[in-house]
Amino acid sequence: MIKVTNLHKSFGEVKAVRGISFEVPDGQITGLLGPNGAGKTTTLRMLYSLLPPDQGQISIDGLDPTRDAMAIKRTLGVVPDSRGLYTRMTARENIAYYGQLHGMSRRDIGDRIDELVQTLDMADFIERRTEGFSQGQRVKVAIARAMVHKPQTVMLDEPSNGLDVMSTRALRAYILSLKAAGHSVILSTHIMQEVAALCDQIVIIAKGRIAADGSAQDLMLQSGCDSLEDAFVNLIGTEEGLLA
Repeated sequence: MIKVTNLHKSFGEVKAVRGISFEVPDGQITGLLGPNGAGKTTTLRMLYSLLPPDQGQISIDGLDPTRDAMAIKRTLGVVPDSRGLYTRMTARENIAYYGQLHGMSRRDIGDRIDELVQTLDMADFIERRTEGFSQGQRVKVAIARAMVHKPQTVMLDEPSNGLDVMSTRALRAYILSLKAAGHSVILSTHIMQEVAALCDQIVIIAKGRIAADGSAQDLMLQSGCDSLEDAFVNLIGTEEGLLA
C-alpha cells in the first residue's frame, strides 16, 4: 500500500512536483501518465528514497522513505528508467549481487534466480555477460534484479521503452501476474496502449500537478472523449491552461 500526500520537489527555480497526492492499494496497478518533464520520474525517485521531498508525506507499507530509507529498500522492487546493469558481470551475477545486498542466503538466491529464469524466459542468456544485451534482455535482468527479494511493492519507470512486440507482451503478462499475486504496482509510462492494457487506476500528471485521476473509463467520461488518448490530450490541455 502506497499513500502520497501533498508531495513537492523543486530543483532551484524549477518546480518539478507541486502538491501530488494519490494512493496505490495492494493488488492494483496504478499508472503515472504524463508528457516528458511532467514530474513522473521525480515522483518515483522520492518514493524509493533516492530524492528527499521538500514537502509532503509518503507512506509505503507503513514506512516513511525519509526516515526508513533502508527498510524501504527491503520492501520495494524498483526498475528505474536507467537499467544500470554491470556489463562485466553475467545476468546471473547481476541478480545475485542484489540478492546479497538484501541479505539473502546463497541458497535462497540460487533458488530465486532459477524461478525468475523460468518466469521471465531468461535461460538462453542467464550465464552471459550483460555487455551487448538487447533492450529486452536488459529489461528482463533489471526486473529479475528488482524482484529477487520478493518485494511487496513494485515500481517500474518506462519499462517497455525500446522493446519489440513479443518482449512487450511478455512484460505485460508478468506485470499482470504481480497484480494477481497481490502486489502493489506503480507503472510510469507515456504509452497509451500499456496504460489501457494494465492499469486499474491512472494518475495524469502535468507540470508537476495531478491533472486528473481515475480509471480509463472515468477519464474518458470526465473529458467527454471516446478514447484514452483523446482524454489524455484534453485533460493535459485543460491543466496546462490553468497553470499558464
